[in-house]
Amino acid sequence: MTDIIFSIFNIFVFLFGLCMGSFLNCVIYRLEKKEKITGRSYCPKCSKQLKWYDLFPVLSFLFLGGKCRYCKEKISIQYPLVEMLTGLIFLLIFNFVILNFINNVLILKFLNAGFLFYIASALIVIFVYDLKHYLIPDKVLFPAILLAFIFSFQNASHFINSLLAAAIASGFFLAIFLISGGRWMGFGDVKFAVLMGLLLGFPNVLMALFLAFFFGAIISVILMILGKRGLKSEIPFGPFLIAGTFLSIFWGEEIMQWYLRSFLI
Repeated sequence: MTDIIFSIFNIFVFLFGLCMGSFLNCVIYRLEKKEKITGRSYCPKCSKQLKWYDLFPVLSFLFLGGKCRYCKEKISIQYPLVEMLTGLIFLLIFNFVILNFINNVLILKFLNAGFLFYIASALIVIFVYDLKHYLIPDKVLFPAILLAFIFSFQNASHFINSLLAAAIASGFFLAIFLISGGRWMGFGDVKFAVLMGLLLGFPNVLMALFLAFFFGAIISVILMILGKRGLKSEIPFGPFLIAGTFLSIFWGEEIMQWYLRSFLI
């Protein structure tokens, strides 16, 4: 693959990610409203059906000054942020697959990329939804778990490793859930840990959990210092689990090696 063709693929993947981010915003909103995902897009404030030129990812938001063309109400910054985040993550996935699945034929590389595109989309929806509603939607989580389970059948050792990681992660969270009576950990996090284990395997799932608790502790302390949260305030843990999962997918081994060199050797 020449540099020019690779650059064209990168541009295409980024634009595809932007468009998918726009779709994910629609999914998030309609999950909140318990509406069907299909159907024309409309303004959440005035319910005016949007034209095709109002739907360009990021660009429409900037061109309209962050306001609806019709009612002039502000558009949530969530929309361009999710679009940009999805575009960047898709670009990262594409490069990760091309560089790390060297021995795979091209069609297998694209299958791996497609799988990760779907998983990333599910994780982004869960991230935003849990951040806003303190709830991990089963409609998004269960299909992702099923696909990850099917995809883990690459070989026997990989399948067993994935099941072991899923059992360890979900068992750990289930113990916390039962001991605390659901006060320290929601059951949605227990279910999400199954997905983490299937995706990451062992020991990468341990790194993801460590990163999730690490970032969760830092953010919680910062929020308490700023007076935004108290000791008994509820903070959604799903976004931290997702951040840990993404970091472990792309850089889990590098982070593990750095940690071992820096602190244990």
